[in-house]
Amino acid sequence: MPAAFAASVIAEAVQLSSALPAMSPASLRTAGILLITVPTVAIGGASLLSFIGRRTPGYLDNPVRRGLWRAGHAHAGVLVMFALLAMLYVDQADLSDGLRTLVRLLFVAAPILMPLGFFLSVVRPADTRPNKLIWLTGLGGVSLAAAALTLGVGLV
Repeated sequence: MPAAFAASVIAEAVQLSSALPAMSPASLRTAGILLITVPTVAIGGASLLSFIGRRTPGYLDNPVRRGLWRAGHAHAGVLVMFALLAMLYVDQADLSDGLRTLVRLLFVAAPILMPLGFFLSVVRPADTRPNKLIWLTGLGGVSLAAAALTLGVGLV
């Protein structure tokens, strides 16, 4: 039964993809870059699991660090997937080439900046408060908001 379900999902995806307009080389290249980052997110998740399994000092016993690193990992994964989805729409938006390039860049910047802020703000195992690099998280949020708003306006 699982094989039949997988086959039906694949068939539906193929049908949907043939209905989508062609993507520009710039959007395809950006999607390729985003896809290349997916293994790094997976490796990061495996690292966090190893910290739990090995009971790594400075992770399990530090709720601030644990929470921020978990948030960094989760945001990285979700924002990469969101950026990939957005690439399907960039070329359909009524935007100039320059704005399309900016939107692509901002969508790529968000899943880099936001997790970096979470991770780098508590690098040392003894850190119990985020350092000033937490501002990268906000910068990633601004990047995401600007990209989404610009793309949304261009699609309306």
